[in-house]
Formats: sequence, structure tokens, C-alpha cells
Amino acid sequence: MSRGTEEISHEQRYLDLLYARLDTLRARAEGQLSGVLRSGAGTQQARTERDNLATAGAGRVAQLDAAEEGLCFGRLDLTGGERHYVGRIGILDDDGDFEPLLLDWRAPAARPFYVATSAAPQGVRRRRSIRTRFRTVVGVDDDVLDLDAAAEGDTSGLVGEGALLAALSAGRTGRMRDVVETIQAEQDHAIRSELRGMLVVQGGPGTGKTAVALHRAAYLLYTYRERLAKRGVLIVGPNPTFLRYVSHVLPALGETSAVLATVGEMFPGVRASRADAPEVAEIKGRAAMADLVGGAVRARQRVPEDVLEVVYEGVKYRLDRETCVAARELGRKANRRPNLGRKAFAEHIIDSLAGQVVDRLNDDPHRQETLAMVNLIAAELGEDPSEMADGVFLGNADREQVAAALTDEPSVQEALDWLWPQLTPQRMLAELLATPELLREAVEEASGEDDGPLLTDAEIDLLLRTPGGWSAADIPLLDEAAELLGDSDTAEAAARAEAERRARIAYAQGALEVAEGSRSIDLEDPREEIVTAVDLVSAEMLAERFEERDERSVAERAMADRTWTFGHVIVDEAQELSPMAWRLLMRRCPARSMTLVGDVAQTGDPALSLVPEALEPPKGCCPTTAPVGLSLT
Repeated sequence: MSRGTEEISHEQRYLDLLYARLDTLRARAEGQLSGVLRSGAGTQQARTERDNLATAGAGRVAQLDAAEEGLCFGRLDLTGGERHYVGRIGILDDDGDFEPLLLDWRAPAARPFYVATSAAPQGVRRRRSIRTRFRTVVGVDDDVLDLDAAAEGDTSGLVGEGALLAALSAGRTGRMRDVVETIQAEQDHAIRSELRGMLVVQGGPGTGKTAVALHRAAYLLYTYRERLAKRGVLIVGPNPTFLRYVSHVLPALGETSAVLATVGEMFPGVRASRADAPEVAEIKGRAAMADLVGGAVRARQRVPEDVLEVVYEGVKYRLDRETCVAARELGRKANRRPNLGRKAFAEHIIDSLAGQVVDRLNDDPHRQETLAMVNLIAAELGEDPSEMADGVFLGNADREQVAAALTDEPSVQEALDWLWPQLTPQRMLAELLATPELLREAVEEASGEDDGPLLTDAEIDLLLRTPGGWSAADIPLLDEAAELLGDSDTAEAAARAEAERRARIAYAQGALEVAEGSRSIDLEDPREEIVTAVDLVSAEMLAERFEERDERSVAERAMADRTWTFGHVIVDEAQELSPMAWRLLMRRCPARSMTLVGDVAQTGDPALSLVPEALEPPKGCCPTTAPVGLSLT
């Protein structure tokens, strides 16, 4: 038997051991998941715990299934005599002393497999690459890094860049392959860069930059799991087809929890299904469109040229321009987001109308005679004349009742909706793009006096369209509108949730006080310290235990919440994103912990950078972060 055949046989025996262990772990995980799904759950807490266990169990099964292909691909022989195998996931020998049978490729102990060299062996005597097909070892290649210490081993095979070039020149299949078996030092540097800050991975087609970015996602989720478990990692791709390709890579790297999306999927409740002409998409993607959307929002806060008439109970009341301007200023000062400032605006308008109604009802032509009569009667009865007058004429309390009645009056609501409408992003943008007058008003509102119009007449005509459906270029505009308008429903829901939380804490505090006050003292020994529930549990802890849990996964919650912020964002084909799309992504990651992947050569302008202008501080959005540049060419 040749030396190569003998080594392959040796590695095959170890690989059989690993797969046997993998089968055991998978059967155990499937059994536990099946048991959880069959278990009953009588209370809300029990159902929540069951669903959490089911989610975790399903994730573990998926992770073990994904590790089936290429489970083990490397071995490290250290100068001290130790030997470590490297693979897609970590496997422990829990039948013995829990020694690692297989190191997860992301673990710090596995890093020498990718970065050790003969100049800097990092304690590695020999590095072996193990090639497998399904569950069979088909070849091994050894790199002897410490020639003085190595007494045996075949030094044939590819070393250094050769392994990377072999991987990159391999035939392509219908699915993007991972390069976890052939990561080289410069790729490992990119993959294992710190979470904070911005990393730019630049390279031409076929350089493996996208695969490196996906390995980075898996590495970050492994290394910073506690920090990223709550916020998640977002991977943004250029189209759904691309995301289907990469969706097969992450599970093979041991991760199933990243969120994959295109920009067209980043606004909850909206999916981009409409196609824009390239020239229209280019206009919508300009940074100036942020000013246009802001102008459109401001232009919808109208005031009449002279007066606005409101009919109430058959009587016409007048809202003059001065009153409406004052109300608008109050609303804007109350909250810069119109949907949240509208309440203050509406209160001022309704109070003005209520004052007019009360004045009309108090407008008695015989007022002086009436007051004289009231004073005379009060003197005879020994009463306060001012109090008796309040019963004759409408006062502040009556004015409040009139205001409450006006609030529900359809004619008043119609006037408020014209002056300051409660807008959703969808309604605002749909009306803007379908109404020439609104679009021209927005352009006029957003254009500076010295800069000229924001859009030309020809560009305005290009943007106008019939309602129905949204394009990918519309999604950043919707997000911009939502950011500017504000969500009154979200604010009210947050206030309700906080009130409910405080009520639960108060109830829990009362329960603890009852428990403390009701304990028996007959058996207490004054020399002993008795520990009670009050000593172990606070009201906040007790209230939290009975709080209804959100049972959705991080990905489900993130994609349903426009205001969700991710722990890290990875952008592939970054050079294709418009400035407006970048503004959307900046809101999803205010900390700017990002990995940008792309090829500036595809833009047609080599002077451009993958780091867009949107990363400069947009109007109060995010702090500036210095990017780290890395070129894979």
C-alpha cells in the first residue's frame, strides 16, 4: 500500500467516526424536536417555552443537515504533538471527556489552518487539506510548515495561492459554492475583521469576494452570537435569484439565522413587482429625491389663501389664514414628524372653531339687560353674581364640550384632512407620483432659490404614472417618507405597551407584598434568617415572567418592523445601489457596522469608490465611520 493510500485510509477511518457522531447528534436533535412538537402546552408561558424550544431544535437540525457535505476538510498537526481536525461545525466527544473531535472553522483554534505559513507557522508542524466526496476521502495534501520538526509527511500538493486558484478555477454549478476549505490569509483577514466599523471587499468577477462576505456573516454570527442574536445580520443582494444562490451557502457554513433580502423587500407590507424604465429608476435613486420627498411632506401642510369655511350645524365658521399658519407652526414645534405633530395642530384648529361656536351662542343682543337682572337676583339671594352668570352664558367647560363634539364632525375632519392630512407613506407617494400638481408643488417646495428647480419638466413627466404596484426604486422613497412622516400608531402602541408593563409591575409588587404579609410567624425562630420569595424575586422579574413573548424569529420580526436596526449589514454588488437605497440601509444600521462587497470597475468609472456619498452624515441620521479598505484582485 502506498503512503498516499495509507494516509487516505487513516483519514477515512476518522471521517467515519465523525459521520457516526454526526448521525447520533442529528437523531438526538430530531428526537428532541419531535418530542417538543408533541408536547402539550396549557398556559401561555408553556406555549412560549415550547415554541422557543421548537425553533431552537429546528435550527439545530438544519445546521446538522447542512454539515453533511464536506463535514471535515482539514487537519492541523502541532509542534507539541496535538492534532486538530477542522470542519464546518464543531463536534465534541461527549461520550468521553468532551474533547473536540472536530473544530468549527470559525473557532480561534482553527485560524492557523488558514493563516499559518513557513515563515510564521504559529505552532503548526503540518497542515493537511482533506478532499472528500460525500462521505468518502478522495485525497489529502500536506503543507509542512516546520521542516526541522517534521520527520514525516508528503509535501506534495498545492500550497499557498495554489489552493485558492484551484478553488476559484473549479467548474461552476447551479449553486454558489463556499470556499471554507481553501480560505487564504488575505481572505481570512477580511472574514475575521472586527465587527465594528466598515470593511470594503473589492474585486473583479471570479475573485471569490462574495463567498468571502458570506463566510464573514457566518463568522460574525459565531463569534459575536450573544451580541448579534437579538439584532441579526442582514445580507442585501441585487436580486432574488442571487439570494436563492447564496441561501445554500450559509447553512453549509453552520448558520441559518441571517436575514436575506433585496432592497425591494425592505419595506414591510410592500413587495416590488412593478418595473421602472432605467431613466425613471435613475431619477428615483438620486440623493436629491430625499429633498423632494421632504418637500412633498411639507407641501401637504397647507394654509388657505384667505379663509377656509367649515359648516357645523348649518352655520358657516371661518378659519382665516393667520389662524391656520399659527396652528401649523404649533404642530411643527410639537413634533418634526407631521403624523405625530398633527395632534397639536388639530387641537388648535378645533379650539379656534369651538371659540367661534361659543361666541355665537353667547351673542345675546340683550346681554347687558340680562347681566343686570342676574346681579339683581344675586343680590336678593345673597349669591355671587359671577357664578350665577356662568349658568346663563357658556364658559370654558362648555367650550371643551363643544370642542369634543367638533372633533367627530365630518366637515371638521374634512377641513383638517385638507389642511394637514394624516398620511401613510404609501398614500403620500402614490398621490405624489399620480398627481402633476402635487409633484410640481413638491419640487417648488424642495428647490432652493439659488439652485434652480430640483427636477426639470421632462423629468417630472417621466416620474408621473398611473397608480398600482411598486417598483424596487420606490422602496427607498417609501422608507424616506415613513421616516419623515412618523408613525402615530407605533408611538401609541409603544405608549400602551409601557403602560401595560407598569401595570404588571404594580400588580406583581402587590402580590409580593401580600405574600410577605401573609406568611406565618408561628414557626419562625428569631435567631434564624428566613428566606422568602420577596428576597429572591423583584416585582420587575415577576412581571417579566408573565409578559407575553413575541414568538417570531429575529428574521420575521426584523422584516416586519421598518425601524429595526441590525447588528451588521453585508451588501453585495454595492456599486449597484443608488444613493436613496444607501439612505435606507443606513437607517437599518446606525452603528455602520457593515461589509461592502463589489467591483467599482463595473460602474464604468474607476475613480468611484464602493463607499458611497450616503455614508457621509445624512441630515441627522448617523455618525461618520472610517471605512477599512481591502482589495481582492
